[in-house]
Amino acid sequence: MDELDFSEQIAALRATFNDIRSVIDVDRLRADIADLSEQAGVPDLWDDTERAQKVTSALSHRQSDLARVESIASRLDDLEVLVELANGENDQESADEAGVELASIQKIIGELEVQTLLNGEFDPRPAVVTIRAGAGGVDAADFAEMLQRMYLRWAEQHSYSATVLDTSYAEEAGIKSTTIEIDAPYAFGTLSVEAGTHRLVRMSPFNSAGKRQTSFAAVEVVPLIEQTDVIEVPDNDIRVDVFRSSGPGGQSVNTTDSAVRITHLPTGIVVSCQNEKSQIQNRAAALRVLQSRLLLLQREQEAATKKEFAGTITASWGDQMRSYVLAPYQMVKDLRTEYEVGNPSHVFDGDIDGFIAAGIRWRKQKPKD
Repeated sequence: MDELDFSEQIAALRATFNDIRSVIDVDRLRADIADLSEQAGVPDLWDDTERAQKVTSALSHRQSDLARVESIASRLDDLEVLVELANGENDQESADEAGVELASIQKIIGELEVQTLLNGEFDPRPAVVTIRAGAGGVDAADFAEMLQRMYLRWAEQHSYSATVLDTSYAEEAGIKSTTIEIDAPYAFGTLSVEAGTHRLVRMSPFNSAGKRQTSFAAVEVVPLIEQTDVIEVPDNDIRVDVFRSSGPGGQSVNTTDSAVRITHLPTGIVVSCQNEKSQIQNRAAALRVLQSRLLLLQREQEAATKKEFAGTITASWGDQMRSYVLAPYQMVKDLRTEYEVGNPSHVFDGDIDGFIAAGIRWRKQKPKD
């Protein structure tokens, strides 16, 4: 076999990895783990269940981050040994294994590099994703449901917790809107680049003439607030409506009027929740989402930039950020980053990491307004 030379690739990976380590600050990470471990060891920790869950979750995430960094360092060392072995013994099997391992490490370091770009104030928070059907009639409603499934499948593939808080079903097919809470480290920072108008072009299954149809859906992403965030919502600023939850076609989901809709009168923001079994739980969940949106609005006003997070999304011609074309050819393309994929079915099945990574890098490089 020809001599294997991965020296340039390994040197480049080490340089990138060293930059990542400095951003992550491994010493601080170890200090955080020691502090959280001490908190987790307090005998009465679980007297406060909510605080205990936050401490143990934070500890688990930091331990995972440290383990990943240490694993990469070890794998880079092992890769160099494997290359030497392949060359020293003219071993094709070791050479093949080294090539596979190099590609794997490149992928992991690339993902870790993207995460280090998520340094915004709210980036570490869970995300609240709202999808609304836009122009395009029943096709738009169907498209909104396709996007809902796409984000739920993405969360499932990453083992992230995803909860559908509310869904408003369209009359013929699809959905008018849906709100999903995704609880994972850096969920908001990761998914915030998905916010905008998404456009679908396909041969409409709802058009008897079989004509090509263009439809739109808006995606809004906001960070979920924590109890430490001070967003007071006076009772006289909201109107609470209670109604019966319903599924597709108007079928009753439960027999009590447990679904809750909260309207914030000063801003006109409306939030619904029908996921929980009791009216009290739905009211608490809806209020939390309302507070998240009010927090976002407050930060936007303070920064004097209405489009910093969710932006103004009209879900129609002229402002789309991504196109999903199913006819006359197959292509999903992000119009901001130029990143594209020729297999829409994989994308709709949750394979959107490439779009997210490209979006995060694009946002970091974009000149500030």
